[in-house]
Amino acid sequence: MMCAVSTPPTAQVLAVNVGPARDEEWAGKLRRTAIDKRPVTGPVGVAPTGVEGDEIADLVNHGGADQAVYAYAREDLDHWETSLGGPVAPGMFGENLTTVGIDVNAALVGERWQVGEPGTGPLLEVADVRIPCRVFANWLGERGLDDRAWVKRFADAGRPGPYLRVLEPGIVSAGDPLRVVHRPDHDLSIVGLFRALTTERDRLPRLLEVPALGARARAMAETYLERHPAAADGAPIS
Repeated sequence: MMCAVSTPPTAQVLAVNVGPARDEEWAGKLRRTAIDKRPVTGPVGVAPTGVEGDEIADLVNHGGADQAVYAYAREDLDHWETSLGGPVAPGMFGENLTTVGIDVNAALVGERWQVGEPGTGPLLEVADVRIPCRVFANWLGERGLDDRAWVKRFADAGRPGPYLRVLEPGIVSAGDPLRVVHRPDHDLSIVGLFRALTTERDRLPRLLEVPALGARARAMAETYLERHPAAADGAPIS
């Protein structure tokens, strides 16, 4: 069952960010990355495959329908500026949409966002969560920021940001309003999903109760349940 929900009237897209894949020695085993995304001016197309003009370097671990768009909040970037010891511009965390006025980490898996106006702007659905990697840490170090124990710091903060699938393609621009048009009838938030996939694996089987769960998380949950069948009556998913 879906429930309509109000969104703060100030919620909007602050910036739309894209970037090309490029070769870098610091970019893990692949030596290739597209984490460096920069704001664009004017309207940009958003399709089920992603944001127009954006590239994905690691197609094994990133991209696909469940990770077509990555969103991160300006409020969370502000939080990190103090910890990282320097400015964090829109797109620096590799996000396609820098938002403002909405708690993206409290979003529920299956929650739907209308960006801009129906019929023109895209309809997005929360599907997955960002898991930090060493390339992320190396990138911050390249930018002169404090990347010490970054993966752990990022995980502990509970500010991972959601990946979204594109239910209806459309055009998005900086300044477009963002409205939560409905929320699913469960309590699995982006933070809860992140914990289940990382530090609280006993929660994994309960993820299978969520119809809109992304394929990566569903496969992890199914594998865990096969190995630990007694966990079927495990911890709640919130």
